[in-house]
Amino acid sequence: MTDPLDDLKAAFSQATPLPNAQQKRANLENAQKIFDAAQGSRDPLRPTSDRPKNGAGFYAGVAKMFSALTSRPALTATTALVAVGLVALLPVLRDMPTPVGNGGLDLTEAPARDRVQTVAKPPAPMPVPAPSPAMDGVLDLAPIVEPEVMVEEMADSPTYTRMAPRVLAAPKMQPGVTGYATGLSANNGLVRGIVGQPVDVLQPVLSDTEAFANEDANPLKITLEEPVSTFSIDVDTASYSIIRSSLMNGYLPNPDAVRIEEMVNYFPYTYPAPLAGEGPFKPTVSISATPWNPDTKLMQIALQGELPAIDDRPPLNLVFLIDTSGSMEQQNKLPLLKQSFRLMLGQLSPEDQISIVTYAGSAGRVLDPTPASDRATILAALDRLNAGGSTAGQAGLQQAYATAEEMAAEGEVTRVILATDGDFNVGINDPEALKDFIAQKRDSGTYLSVLGFGRGNLNDATMQALAQNGNGQAAYIDTLSEAQKVLVDQLTGALFPIANDVKIQVEFNPATVAEYRLIGYETRALRREDFNNDKVDAGEIGAGHSVTALYEVTPVGSPAVLNDPLRFGTAAPAAETSDDLAFLRLRYKTPGDDVSQLLESPISPEITALTSDSQFAAAIAGFGQLLKSGNYTGDWTYENAITLAEQNVGDDPFGYRREAVTLMRLAQSLSQ
Repeated sequence: MTDPLDDLKAAFSQATPLPNAQQKRANLENAQKIFDAAQGSRDPLRPTSDRPKNGAGFYAGVAKMFSALTSRPALTATTALVAVGLVALLPVLRDMPTPVGNGGLDLTEAPARDRVQTVAKPPAPMPVPAPSPAMDGVLDLAPIVEPEVMVEEMADSPTYTRMAPRVLAAPKMQPGVTGYATGLSANNGLVRGIVGQPVDVLQPVLSDTEAFANEDANPLKITLEEPVSTFSIDVDTASYSIIRSSLMNGYLPNPDAVRIEEMVNYFPYTYPAPLAGEGPFKPTVSISATPWNPDTKLMQIALQGELPAIDDRPPLNLVFLIDTSGSMEQQNKLPLLKQSFRLMLGQLSPEDQISIVTYAGSAGRVLDPTPASDRATILAALDRLNAGGSTAGQAGLQQAYATAEEMAAEGEVTRVILATDGDFNVGINDPEALKDFIAQKRDSGTYLSVLGFGRGNLNDATMQALAQNGNGQAAYIDTLSEAQKVLVDQLTGALFPIANDVKIQVEFNPATVAEYRLIGYETRALRREDFNNDKVDAGEIGAGHSVTALYEVTPVGSPAVLNDPLRFGTAAPAAETSDDLAFLRLRYKTPGDDVSQLLESPISPEITALTSDSQFAAAIAGFGQLLKSGNYTGDWTYENAITLAEQNVGDDPFGYRREAVTLMRLAQSLSQ
């Protein structure tokens, strides 16, 4: 067996740079400055006359360390690696920018070629040292990290381009955009500057595979040509949380991520609740002037679900289906997921049961059905979860549903809660196949809710398809506060349905309404004949849930009418005349029933009393339209939305509405 000291000496000898006086001087200067930074020195102008010249101090220190090591009878592997690493670093130092004070890097002295540096392609592949963590706030700028972004072939030029580290959750940035140094390459570009100070962010390399469920914005409809509007209700809130995540990270959201109905329905409202015997929910319609167009009216349809006594709720069987694939490793994914489920456990009853199924390279049950009162066993199973492998979504779903069927009992509520970043890349990855699979399980009585975590590869489209077909809710959790809202404050509504397949149909009166437009609900549109077809799936209302839908209505004769009358079109029908604005129809099923029930009521054109709820909902709807396109908001601005929202914050015990005002201000700043 060879002596490890001999191996170390050989490595030291082989790694020593070739004798080049100019390069040697540059290496020594850089090494001395990095050495100073590691020891806490922050002053680039500190006198060096008290140090050995020509870098003798640095080499002497290394030699002294080496000498001390060789005098010992045994050498630890860790110490040997440290010594080799120090020497191996020297040839790379010539490619690194010059350190300066305050733990940062010089912005003014570094030429442009150092930011995205193009150099001659080496004749043979060279070993790339692994980057070391940042020390004492010094930005870690190892010039090469990932092989797949290391080399970029240039047309007609034997060159390669050095790129910077990338972070999947970072926003897309363009060259020349100003960012802020955080101690890491948080914006995926070559970040240079003092921590916390503005820096230039250069051409990031972002692995962004996010997909969002959305359709083109609802067009303006001519009442004479299409008087009936039909859609499914929606109580999902994922879109609002995704928008917040984008804005809080300093960039405007992808317009495809904006679903206005989910933004409006994110907030609690105090709509009139049904009285005993009135049914599971109560509809309320209000009419007001449209904030962004005084010549149109805003018609608000609100549904408020009843909230049964908590003590009367049935036992709950929950299967946590947890994505433990490699993409869930980031801090805002699996670690946040564990914290979120910890919060939820405190809201469950002793009669409730919990099981945990995971999926990655393969699926498996890591916790058998366990009473919710056995917190220690459940928390221990959560703590053992680690991320790694690919995403076997199909196997995970099958295992979760098999477990749910095992737990189900008459009179109890059984639900699978899927927690994932939405990256289903193994198994059933066809959306239609997923819908069919989930629908079959839904009809057997087991519902599916979906919680999304993290950014970068968020597959919101798949999450929406799963939740909509599983009679469940889709939410996106970006903070522990959002977990508190979804899994604690609104747990009852999220898990206990009071009305299934809820559909709304509005027939507008062509004698009073020239044009109308449904704001949002693009992904929930139904055909007119779907309203009376009980086989067509629709959304669910949970205990205590509220649902809001908004129409912008243009009265006959208003200067806001955008369409010219058809030259050969038909006139208004000569049927019974009415002053009503519209006629409202609602269909729903009591959970467990296959036949729907019908509610009907006329809608008067009279302006109703304004409430803070209706005005705040209008402000959020306007905000969503500005984020999406603003095609119908005219000269209305973010400032107008901010003013309207601030005036109608009302009773805001959890601060949700004030947070929305903050997001509006961020969007205003980022859009300028």
